[in-house]
Amino acid sequence: MTSTTLVTFVIYLVGMLAIGVFAYRMTSNLSDYILGGRRLGPGVAALSAGASDMSGWLLLGLPGAVFAAGMNQIWIAVGLTVGAFLNWWYVAGRLRIYTEVAADSLTLPDFLENRFRDTSRLLRVISALVILVFFTFYTSSGMVAGAKLFEASFDMSYTSALWVGAIVIISYTFLGGFLAVSWTDFVQGILMFLALIAVPIVTIIEVGGWSEVTREAAAFDPGYLDAFHEMTTLGIISLMAWGLGYFGQPHILARFMAIRSAADVPKARVIGMGWMVLSLYGAIFTGFVGVAYLSRGAVGDAEQVFIILSDVLFHPVISGILLAAILAAVMSTIDSQLLVSSSAITEDFYKQLFRRDAGEKELVWVGRLAVLGIALLAIWMASDPERSVLDLVSYAWAGFGAAFGPIVLLSLTWERLSRNGALAGIVVGAVTVVVWAELSGGLFDIYEILPGFLLCGLTAVGVSLFAGPATPEVREEFARVRAEFDRAK
Repeated sequence: MTSTTLVTFVIYLVGMLAIGVFAYRMTSNLSDYILGGRRLGPGVAALSAGASDMSGWLLLGLPGAVFAAGMNQIWIAVGLTVGAFLNWWYVAGRLRIYTEVAADSLTLPDFLENRFRDTSRLLRVISALVILVFFTFYTSSGMVAGAKLFEASFDMSYTSALWVGAIVIISYTFLGGFLAVSWTDFVQGILMFLALIAVPIVTIIEVGGWSEVTREAAAFDPGYLDAFHEMTTLGIISLMAWGLGYFGQPHILARFMAIRSAADVPKARVIGMGWMVLSLYGAIFTGFVGVAYLSRGAVGDAEQVFIILSDVLFHPVISGILLAAILAAVMSTIDSQLLVSSSAITEDFYKQLFRRDAGEKELVWVGRLAVLGIALLAIWMASDPERSVLDLVSYAWAGFGAAFGPIVLLSLTWERLSRNGALAGIVVGAVTVVVWAELSGGLFDIYEILPGFLLCGLTAVGVSLFAGPATPEVREEFARVRAEFDRAK
């Protein structure tokens, strides 16, 4: 990396920390720290949701998968696009209204407890435990991605790179909470979008045009161009099942809860989906054109194809910006995951189980210390340089999608979902993912989110049918939310 590239990169990092310091001055209570006071505009909410969703796997994992295996990997993007659209369409507006109506719930466990009037607090505690377990894996994936970036760009050891990246991310999340996370995500989302448009276009021009790109790729492997190459029906379903994960991701759902009003959701949906489609297919084409420009044998780690193209094809200033986009993708997801995990510890454990009379400043500082503790655990898990970004993401994504996805959908659309049904569904979904991930080959060679999602939903519905009708209080609240949503559409 040249000194010019390094300076550009450092300026970006300083800018992100400055946002964290500014947000620190606007964070005075727990609601500000966790949800930013529910005042996100549609543009910030949309890009923040997209950037926190995509993470380092968008610029490292997905291009690397296409670079290594070919266009048969596009089914992940197809499934994610459908899932994200349905999440914006069915969940966003309803969740924004319901979380405020249900005792102004600040977290997903908080909402579930209030939605079902669970006085035992068991639903809250189990939900928070699931969040902490799977977010530790998810955060670890981001730490690996950040370490790979610093390792490749600054000629650092993996361990040193891991700590440098982690310190930057922890700093502004520790200071500014949700506002810092959302505002930096907005900037990072724009940067990621521009990078994923620029890299494939410039590479295509450098190779000699699209026809030359396809000729080079076909010459390497004729099956590389075929989306159905070596794919079975089960394999395609398994890749597209990634889309089911959207309904249960706490860091994405938090953006829906924080948007200014349900009336802003349609505009946010258009912005968010436009950003997502172009970014996803930019990542796919980055991996694809990389085959035409680079020899796969010359790339030791396929997940570094974006880094290599950015370094060799662009002016040092632009290269620094593009490399900053990778860090942006990593940071925008890790900060969200750290914040949701911190919220689970602060709101769902510390306040509810130990210090119900804790003051706002005390809770904010507990949240900040929780960010530090979770990050240190994730760093320890990421200490193995052989860890794959995509593998870690897929496990955590499946865990959240299977444990919470059906419960969120049913709680917003089915009045009869009971507390016991929700609790049983969460446990069955999470356990299924853990068990299924240990099985491989034959009947079990399918992404664990699919069986986990189905079993969670069936369990929740089955248990709820035996519980009888909801209480009048729950029915009245459900009807109120439905009426408000109809007015907001």
